[in-house]
Amino acid sequence: MNIGIIGAGHIGGTAARLFAKAGHQVAISNSRGPASLAPLVQQFGPSVRATTVEEAAAFGEVVLVAIPFGAYTTLPAANLSGKAVIDAENYYPERDGQIDFRGLTSTELMAQHLSGARVVKAFNTMYFETLGTAGKPNALVEERLALFVAGDDSAAKATVSRLIEEIGFAPVDTGSLAEGGRKQQPGSPIYNHPMTAREAQGALKS
Repeated sequence: MNIGIIGAGHIGGTAARLFAKAGHQVAISNSRGPASLAPLVQQFGPSVRATTVEEAAAFGEVVLVAIPFGAYTTLPAANLSGKAVIDAENYYPERDGQIDFRGLTSTELMAQHLSGARVVKAFNTMYFETLGTAGKPNALVEERLALFVAGDDSAAKATVSRLIEEIGFAPVDTGSLAEGGRKQQPGSPIYNHPMTAREAQGALKS
């Protein structure tokens, strides 16, 4: 699968390495341009290449977005139309400024900007070092650490869930972008608390 990544920080860079290791082709980008990513992509081998944001968006069948949430309006909506877009962002007011969400979750607000995309909330609840080292592709799914998934498009959620399994984690569905996305926000019981899929089901009920 071709995977685009917008944002080459801790989560974006870690995801690029994991997706490439799982056999996918990856185009990774940031706001500073491809040349700034040369040292990073050299670590990952020929399956990962540096591109512009627009090129990464156009390249990916699935596109992971891992930029500061306050910059979500800079995402190229036209290039992402029809794509499964993984929202790995979190809203931190001290970094992103005060935003009027009008009762929406951060992912719902981003989905309004990307009106033609099929947005899935995932990869935002786990610390990047855990993401980079704790995957167990050969373990039973219920014994792996959980990565949570929320969305309104069942096919897009299924695609993202398969990717999560391929890199050694257990996809756990938290529901819609509205309900499930809120369960994944900073400060929630499942945020940055590593747990197995079995433990996650209990935490979501509490």
